Amino acid sequence: MANRLAAETSPYLLQHRDNPVDWYPWGAEALDRARREDLPILLSVGYSACHWCHVMERESFEDEETAAFMNANFVSIKVDREERPDVDAIYMEAVQAFTGQGGWPMTVFLDPEGVPFYGGTYFPPDDSRGMPSFRMVMEAVLEAFRGQREEIRGRAGTMVGRLEAPAKLAPGGVPGAERLAEAVTTLLGRADPANGGFGRAPKFPPASSLELIMSRGPGSRGEGLEQVERTLDAMLAGGIYDQLGGGFARYAVDSAWLVPHFEKMLYDNGLLARAYLHGWQVFGHERYRRVCEETLDWLLREMRGPEGGFYSAYDADSEGVEGKFYVWTPDEIRATLEAAAEAPNAEPGEVGEVERPDPGEILTYYGVTEAGNFEGKNILHLADGAAAAPPAGLDAARSALLAARAERVPPGLDDKRLTSWNALAIAALAEAGAVLGRDDYLEAATGCADFVLGTIRDADSRLLRTYKDGRAHLNAYLEDHAFMIEALLVLYESTFDPRWFAAARELAETMIERFGDSERGGFFSTSTDHETLIARRKEVGDHPIPAGNSAAALGLLRLAALSGEARYGERARGVLALFGDPAIGHPDSFAHFLRALDFDHASTREVALVGGDLSALEGVVRATFRPNVVVAAGPAGATEPPLLDARTEIGGEPAAYVCEGFTCNLPVTDPAALEQELANVER
Repeated sequence: MANRLAAETSPYLLQHRDNPVDWYPWGAEALDRARREDLPILLSVGYSACHWCHVMERESFEDEETAAFMNANFVSIKVDREERPDVDAIYMEAVQAFTGQGGWPMTVFLDPEGVPFYGGTYFPPDDSRGMPSFRMVMEAVLEAFRGQREEIRGRAGTMVGRLEAPAKLAPGGVPGAERLAEAVTTLLGRADPANGGFGRAPKFPPASSLELIMSRGPGSRGEGLEQVERTLDAMLAGGIYDQLGGGFARYAVDSAWLVPHFEKMLYDNGLLARAYLHGWQVFGHERYRRVCEETLDWLLREMRGPEGGFYSAYDADSEGVEGKFYVWTPDEIRATLEAAAEAPNAEPGEVGEVERPDPGEILTYYGVTEAGNFEGKNILHLADGAAAAPPAGLDAARSALLAARAERVPPGLDDKRLTSWNALAIAALAEAGAVLGRDDYLEAATGCADFVLGTIRDADSRLLRTYKDGRAHLNAYLEDHAFMIEALLVLYESTFDPRWFAAARELAETMIERFGDSERGGFFSTSTDHETLIARRKEVGDHPIPAGNSAAALGLLRLAALSGEARYGERARGVLALFGDPAIGHPDSFAHFLRALDFDHASTREVALVGGDLSALEGVVRATFRPNVVVAAGPAGATEPPLLDARTEIGGEPAAYVCEGFTCNLPVTDPAALEQELANVER
């Protein structure tokens, strides 16, 4: 008989609906029962694409004896960390305080008031692996709860104080340009000069760090660009990149990016598609454009729902085996290519002729051997590196292998649509569509924005967090608002449809009102009308995705540049002042924050394009990576965004105004003159 999770929308929670555990979703029913019956809470947090979450379910939560013990002694709560990042963040910090590390599945034991007193991550079903068994842990926790209750109560205040600490941080000053340069130097000091990326294995794609370095002025990038190029090349050549279908896995378990943890997340691919787009603009390597387009094509092909929103993730496992969907033997590849070679082909020189690949060359190109590189099979990678010349017939080989792979049992799909992650997809598709001339990307970005703003809202038009099977619910968080503000501004600058600017401005006002801290600065992660948890926090740290405060700062700075509203910039600088000191000391964890700081210090220019056919002038603006330029465009007489107000054509010709703080140079009508003005700024 299904448990209470059967009524949820989260695919992760639904995976546990048939467990014999008497699971509750997070909410008043579970918390009230714990208080009423004075029972400890067993909180289990994970997500649908998590391999070890599945392992613990099979070993423990599906076991009748383990479930009976849990049901008799605990109020057991299951949480999808992606739907409830507020709950996840609070208790993850507690687990890190208890153990010095964290991860998922996360198992935390709370008192009836929700205060944690012990926790960990994965616990095995027995003690044969040098770890205490899950049953042993539960028994020890119960003994402590019953026999050391006063001690647990005494520590509760200290724990709550620790969890509230980021929200009580006092603001300092906004770090200056010299300290920003110091932070970038510190970041580069942690670079892996051999394999790209930063730090040691496991390696997570450092999209925000790469964007920070590329966004620095040409005179400030220095050796950082070499590390960006090294990292982009290493990732696209590695097994972390799906060489057949496009898209990146969540991380690599080794330092060389070869062996991925096979789950594929929407957020990574939104961020990395933009990083590769900007890499193409900075370096000119066509391989970066190819990876950007292959990644976005994968999103459109496999991750888009019928209403225009994007799914969250693909699992690491298929048929209960990690990576099984993606790995190959040499014989499988030979057989697939030989079968494809027997298919009819056009005559040489005729339309439709397909160049036949040589199986041996394909095996060599993808580094496929009899011994394999992953449990006796092969993760495809570019054995001779990112710049290696492709063998003849590679496109045909990829198509044949991808078609054969599609016949396999696919990994599980988490088909919930999360507002913040969809915002990352909107931004990537919109910018790539405008820069690369891909109307399909622009249409997808527009459709997704319409879906989020039209469907993932409540009756009072407030954003919600998640959508699945026709149901949108859960309060949206700071990151949902901040990511959408950034995405809507990118969408406006990509389409020049003023409704997207208006929507961004409306969301900014909502974010300031419902999340802003007018006393200390910055923004809380949850809104003023959110349920009361044991701590109301201000989340920081841009890994693996930007923190809500970092995204809010950059979005508000860009909004200030387009609108001329100084108060948006003041709110952004409140964030920069609040978290500036920790960001300078830990740049790898605050890269998007530092990107906002860099934008604030840069010689930002506002470009207003006015007139009828603006394509030539618009092409100049999009011709290269211009991270510190905002652009508005519209017909003469347009007043929104305010950057366009009172701008006119010149002699009946479309004109470009290059401004700083809404003070503009003389307008130009010649694209070459506009290019020269923008080049002078960048120098």
